Amino acid sequence: MNRTQSSPRHVQAPPTERPGRPVRVLTPNHRPKGHTVEGMSTSPTRNALGEFLQAGRSRLEPGDVGFPTAGTRRVAGLRREEVAVLAGVSADYYGRLEQGRERNPSPQVIASIARALRLDSDARGHLYRLAGLNPGMAPDSGRDLVHPSLLELLDAFPHAAAYVLSPSFDVLATNPVAAALLTPFAGTQNMVRVLFRDPQAREVFTEWPVVARATVRALRLHAGLYPDDHDIAAVVEDLLDESAEFRELWEENDVAGLSRAFKVFAHPELGRIELTYQTFDVHDAPGQQLLVGTAQAGTPSADALAILTAMHPTNA
Repeated sequence: MNRTQSSPRHVQAPPTERPGRPVRVLTPNHRPKGHTVEGMSTSPTRNALGEFLQAGRSRLEPGDVGFPTAGTRRVAGLRREEVAVLAGVSADYYGRLEQGRERNPSPQVIASIARALRLDSDARGHLYRLAGLNPGMAPDSGRDLVHPSLLELLDAFPHAAAYVLSPSFDVLATNPVAAALLTPFAGTQNMVRVLFRDPQAREVFTEWPVVARATVRALRLHAGLYPDDHDIAAVVEDLLDESAEFRELWEENDVAGLSRAFKVFAHPELGRIELTYQTFDVHDAPGQQLLVGTAQAGTPSADALAILTAMHPTNA
């Protein structure tokens, strides 16, 4: 079996410089330096809940929820008072919640606000976690070890592009097809850093803005799910310093999982390859995700995957 991994099946290996193999660029001892990261324990004084609520109401227009649209508004979106009416709470209470002066909302209040802001399931879960109603995982959960169940799934897709990601979007393992597609980025293990640091990313991912936005939204979701994950904090802090584009997307304060995605690769020899990705979670490996990219049958993209499979066979 020919599989690219950043470690043996159960033990994380130290960084290496072998050509074509992703290298671990973050360490468990990395600690944030300057920025605070919303929704994580590294920023205890940051009003992450209030910022998320403000961002949520800014994305709704009065007409979206049945309020009159006449008149001029100084800022986009709903007013605090309007969210309070929709949620069935007092304007004073909602104002204190958004300002960080009320820190113990009940599950019923959060559920009402989530309905008022029309949040989807990912955003609702994120809101609950920011309100302290769904604790994050312990930092010693061992998520960086690729779970055997995921490795078995990885082997089950020899004609697709499949790889395992950590919560901070480190590539933990790939099958041969995915390794071939990611060859331009060999030496950088974290896909968020690849997207915003590597100039080749905009050539390889022909729809880079779509991929970048989806990745940042998912990273923010993970920051709420795993508030003690220092790898996530390190990625966010570094890119807030280095990338105006990342900073703009992060400050949108939007969240969504990677349940399904469409990516277009520009392969140097095979040209345009269009893949639809499906994401799989395993309960025994919380935080790890398997992404599997497949092409529509009978298309040039399917032919390209067949060629990559033949060029990079899986050895049992």
